[in-house]
Amino acid sequence: MKITGIEHVGIAQVEIESKSDFWQTILGITDKSSEVISEQGVKTDIYDTGQGKIELLEALDENSPIARYINKKGPGIHHICLAVEDITTALAELKEAGIELIDNEPRVGAEGFLIAFIHPRSTGGILVELAQKP
Repeated sequence: MKITGIEHVGIAQVEIESKSDFWQTILGITDKSSEVISEQGVKTDIYDTGQGKIELLEALDENSPIARYINKKGPGIHHICLAVEDITTALAELKEAGIELIDNEPRVGAEGFLIAFIHPRSTGGILVELAQKP
């Protein structure tokens, strides 16, 4: 598996619009895009630092994974996303190594990336996302 860098850090927020001033105005990071991903129950707001992104995540409803995370742990860092050259190969190698996956097959995420999550039980407690550029 070839990791090409940190794609983004996902941060769970109750209301992403209320945090945009910090990222955009105070820090001066470009607001690249906003997107609703209904299948995942999330709204994203992505800020590009030029060497990795910050992805703010807001739940679309109380049953979404982000809402459950915030209810359990509060707002904050939700996951780290690593960019990979070939997500299918990466998942096969992880399975072969006995790593517990949340997604056995890639799915489409924000910005059209193919994504898959690795379970925190296999990573020392950190939710790790893998992403392949479209």
